[in-house]
Amino acid sequence: MSEVKKTKYLNPYVGGVLLGLVLLAANFVSGRGLGASGAIKSAVVTTVSLVMPSHVENSAFYTEYKESHPGNLMKSWLVFEMIGVLIGGFLSGAFAKRLKFKVEHSPKITSKRRIIFAVLGGVLFGFGSQLGRGCTSGSALSGMAVLSVGGFLTMAFIFGTAFALAYFFRKNWI
Repeated sequence: MSEVKKTKYLNPYVGGVLLGLVLLAANFVSGRGLGASGAIKSAVVTTVSLVMPSHVENSAFYTEYKESHPGNLMKSWLVFEMIGVLIGGFLSGAFAKRLKFKVEHSPKITSKRRIIFAVLGGVLFGFGSQLGRGCTSGSALSGMAVLSVGGFLTMAFIFGTAFALAYFFRKNWI
């Protein structure tokens, strides 16, 4: 059997404090919290507008979104935030010499199964973020930072659902 290589990561408590400081800085500098789903929505609406403009004109969702966000949707602060997250993640991996193309998974499952579950989970979380009018960072973290009841409820339901379903999916990770 191959030996498991020990990789050193940032202490999660330190990471949590750093995330809180980044959230505080975002509120202080821009007057807004963090979020990711808005950037994805801006990119989707812009892409559909370029590829199928007639569909955008005939769809209430696209027209309402474009009307409520005047100007170039790709110049939204959320788009620049996500570009920074991607560049920062890439640089972090490069500096730590962890920049490799591989699929992390339990030895009990295949890479294909891991990818299928990751894509399925991403799609469900993306759908949920649209129903909840924001993603984990936007609704939960930024909401909790301003003491919003909705932020606390969002976080409680995200972690509660994960806890309730963890038993059924544990063999994919352990």
